[in-house]
Amino acid sequence: MHDPISDLLTRIRNAGMARHAKVTMPYSKLKASVAQILHQEGYVAEVGVEGGPKKALTLALKYDGRRPVIAGLRQISTPGLRRYVRSTEIPRVLGGMGVAIVSTSKGVMTGSEAKKQNLGGELVCYIW
Repeated sequence: MHDPISDLLTRIRNAGMARHAKVTMPYSKLKASVAQILHQEGYVAEVGVEGGPKKALTLALKYDGRRPVIAGLRQISTPGLRRYVRSTEIPRVLGGMGVAIVSTSKGVMTGSEAKKQNLGGELVCYIW
């Protein structure tokens, strides 16, 4: 697998469309930090790491009736074209209704947290 973020977003999108309760994927630190942000922002009900020689990351998806809480996901920075932004250039997603996830020198955080700390970095993805 060459791009762990696209794998994470695709698995979440497919599980939501198929109305699965949980989705499991191979573990990486970047995936786990993005999943923790999704949990903090209320898009995912639960995040778990299952041990063993090969760790697995499990996300429990949230639904509003029959509709998934995550309406859309979009990867911004790709392995072929990295997107970097200054703290003043971090965009608002859907007028503040969504979340931009930024990988900064102090870790992965939401765009609003990065603006407060005056940090720029790689613009990973948008979630709404």
